[in-house]
Amino acid sequence: MIAQLRGLLAQVEADRCVIDVSGVGYLVQASSRTLAVLPQPPELALVLVETVVREDAILLYGFAEASERSWFRLLTTVQGVGAKVALAILSVLPPPDLMVAIGGGDKAMLTRAGGVGARLAQRIVTELRDKCEGMPTGAPAGSVVPGVTIAVPTQRSIAADALLALSGLGFRRAEAQPVVERVIDRLDGRADLDVVIRDALKELAR
Repeated sequence: MIAQLRGLLAQVEADRCVIDVSGVGYLVQASSRTLAVLPQPPELALVLVETVVREDAILLYGFAEASERSWFRLLTTVQGVGAKVALAILSVLPPPDLMVAIGGGDKAMLTRAGGVGARLAQRIVTELRDKCEGMPTGAPAGSVVPGVTIAVPTQRSIAADALLALSGLGFRRAEAQPVVERVIDRLDGRADLDVVIRDALKELAR
C-alpha cells in the first residue's frame, strides 16, 4: 500500500494532481485545500496518501497534512460518505472547523459540501460526535483547540525529512547533509520543509 509520495509535481487539475516519482506518474485525487498548498509544477512535492483498492481500480487520495488524512478515514466510515464526498467536505471545512461542526451538531456547516444533504449531515453528526474527541486538527501553533495537542516540527525533523526527500531524488546522504544543514542555519529557525528542499536542490544542482 502506498502511504506517501514524494516527487516532482507534474500537473494539477481541479480535483487531482499527478506526481512524477522516478519517471512514474501517480494520479492522486485531493481536496481543493491540499491542491492549493502544493507548489507550482514542476517543483518537488510531498503528499500523504490513502490507498483505496477496489475490484476495478486502485485509487490514491492525497493530503497535505496527516490531520486531513485522519479525518478522511473517519468520514468514510459513515454510510453514504464515500471518498468523493469526504474530499468535498474537507475542501470546505478544514479539520478544526470540521471538529467544531460535528461536536456542535452544526449540520448547516456540513451541507456546504457538495453531495451532503440534511439527512447525511445528521448521520455524520450522530455517528462521529463521540469519535471526534482527540482527532488531530492540524491547527497552527498558538491556536486554541480544547483537548488537542499541536505538534510543531523541529529543525531536526525537518532536516531528516529533507534528507529523505533528497535521497529519493538520487543524492547521496554524504553530499546532501551538509547542504541541508547550511540551508537550515541560513534560515535561522524559520525553516520550512519545502523551502529547505528547494534551496538545497538549488545548491546541489550547481
